Amino acid sequence: MVADVIEAMSSHRPYRSAISLDMSLEEITPKSGILFDTEIVRLYMDLYKNKGFKYNSA
Repeated sequence: MVADVIEAMSSHRPYRSAISLDMSLEEITPKSGILFDTEIVRLYMDLYKNKGFKYNSA
């Protein structure tokens, strides 16, 4: 779910412009433990910030 939400926010939609991946991650973090599983958010942030994970929209 976390990856799907990040992909949705960072992709262009006819009704709104895409936001950057960094901005998408900033939106997800405060909702950790509320809307998203805390451990999944932590793992995703670790992959992105510390392990060099890159999101590739096709």
